[in-house]
Amino acid sequence: MSEIIYQTQGLTKYYGKLRALHDVNLSLGRGKIIGLLGKNGAGKSTLMRCMLGFLNHEGEIALEGQKIVHRDHRVFEKVAFIPDVSALDDRLTVQQTIDYIRGVNSRWNDERAHNLLQISNLPPKQKVGKLSKGMKTKLYLLVTLSLDVSVLLLDEPTLGLDIVFRKEFFNTILGEFFDEDKTIFISTHQAEEVEDLLQEVIFIENGEILLHEDMESLKSRLRVVTLPSDRQAELLDHKPKAVSKTLGSVSAVFDSSLQFDGASYGRANLADIFISYVGGSNATV
Repeated sequence: MSEIIYQTQGLTKYYGKLRALHDVNLSLGRGKIIGLLGKNGAGKSTLMRCMLGFLNHEGEIALEGQKIVHRDHRVFEKVAFIPDVSALDDRLTVQQTIDYIRGVNSRWNDERAHNLLQISNLPPKQKVGKLSKGMKTKLYLLVTLSLDVSVLLLDEPTLGLDIVFRKEFFNTILGEFFDEDKTIFISTHQAEEVEDLLQEVIFIENGEILLHEDMESLKSRLRVVTLPSDRQAELLDHKPKAVSKTLGSVSAVFDSSLQFDGASYGRANLADIFISYVGGSNATV
């Protein structure tokens, strides 16, 4: 088991009477790429903001064994954060943005920043306000990855970007940041986008952790079972949270030990597994 770098115990967060997180207990290992999957409003962003010290909360959070408190500046000596909305100053040029962040950050890595700028195709003299959303995200990624930190938190980082930018975004992170001493924690509701990157996955629903498991273990433990449509009742007898229909057949995700006469079996993808835990719009079909 890898060294624990981030840990939460009994983490609970209320917004007034609304409970956003409930008794969240997590241990995130060093050198791991971990996905946090949940529907919109499940508590993903609230969890990350608590981990960063942005929000008051109940329970405890520790980073490399040190307790994190509200507005704890020590977090950013070890953690970089890429949110779903860029906070870049539209009045500055690309180069001015880089120069400013270099000037206020002792953790700035000039060599890495230079290399990233060379491969980014960002126009140094262009004002940030004139950049497309994809190019703004690329600039935000550049300055974030130019910081020497141990942990990278990503909160829906590619929201609204086209498929080319999304692929380039994750390729840059893997190529320029991740190694056995770094941890990446990715919050998303797009399972298919991160499936091939992840070593571990966490499911969150209504502020509660439903699952935290190694990806290979999870995919070995579960599989898709498919039967003819006239045998749908056999699947429903085992109370799956979601059943999908195709022409002449029905499918659901079950434990690999469960057998059905005459069924066909397939490897479940992460989206299948996620829906099997949280249900979907067709969950009662």
